[in-house]
Amino acid sequence: MRERSTVGIKDVARVAGVSVGTVSNVLNQPHRVSEATRHHVRQVIARLGYVRSEYARQLRAGHSRIMALLVLDMGNPFFVDIARGAERAARDAGLGVMVCNSAQNPAEEAEYLSLFAEQRVRGALITPADPSGATLRDFRRHGIPYVVVDRVAGDEEGCSVAVDDVSGGALAIRHLLTGGHRALAFVSGPPHLRQVQDRREGALKALAEAGLPATLLRELPTERLDVAAGRDAGARLLGLADRPTAVFCANDLLALGVLQALYTAGIRVPDDMSIVGYDDIEFAAAATVPLTSVRQPALTLGTIAADLLLQETGERASAHRHQHVVLRPELVVRGSSRAWG
Repeated sequence: MRERSTVGIKDVARVAGVSVGTVSNVLNQPHRVSEATRHHVRQVIARLGYVRSEYARQLRAGHSRIMALLVLDMGNPFFVDIARGAERAARDAGLGVMVCNSAQNPAEEAEYLSLFAEQRVRGALITPADPSGATLRDFRRHGIPYVVVDRVAGDEEGCSVAVDDVSGGALAIRHLLTGGHRALAFVSGPPHLRQVQDRREGALKALAEAGLPATLLRELPTERLDVAAGRDAGARLLGLADRPTAVFCANDLLALGVLQALYTAGIRVPDDMSIVGYDDIEFAAAATVPLTSVRQPALTLGTIAADLLLQETGERASAHRHQHVVLRPELVVRGSSRAWG
């Protein structure tokens, strides 16, 4: 069995001909060292195969260089883009990101939050799965800063960054109403998720504004927010005696599943039925019928969330005040929706 390397920071300093403090600055505060010295020391580090002990560094500094990110579903490109935005901001600050997936399961969320506490991460970006908020309340006791992502948090919870999902749901339904549709369906996803609740609220708000009854919107809940659940919802749509002429889906993966089900059954989109999704993931524009969708700026969400956490855990943390950033959604009209009649 190969022995673990015993090269230490003192060895690097000796071979490089610099002080231990200089090597430490190259590793932790490179802006304090000249470019030539940084290059030289890093060459020695590579040649000797030195790997610093993050655990020891964390004990000395009192905090970690790892930011945690917990999302609902890493199979959804929307959350992948949030992770990309967060990773970009963290990397610029010299931090790494640990990405975890709760799979919309409160029990798994609780396990990951416990892991974050055990690892004493620098902070966490969290899209909550637990509608009761109990897991976040438990996590708060550990004193680790966190930012709620893709949902507006209360002032006592810390910072949050989200998109106005009520406005987003209203945008989708207004678009369909303007096209003359009056037989509408909402493929809604898991009813306990706040995002789903807000998008439903926006849809009903748009109907009320138009002087139309809420009963015009027929809801088809699903257990998940993925393509398979969308296909199942599409099959249920096809089985309705009074088939809607338009469907609004709580996210694009559901919409793509509905589109597949309709296409397989020979239902023409948008001639026989219009579809509007939510998120505007990359696949939306590339679908067989390009998908009309409510766009969320996912990269921006991730970047802002990470920046808020960096502010709360940085050198000026004592001056930090919790912020709640709400971004505006945008309707992107493509070929999956058209005027009716």
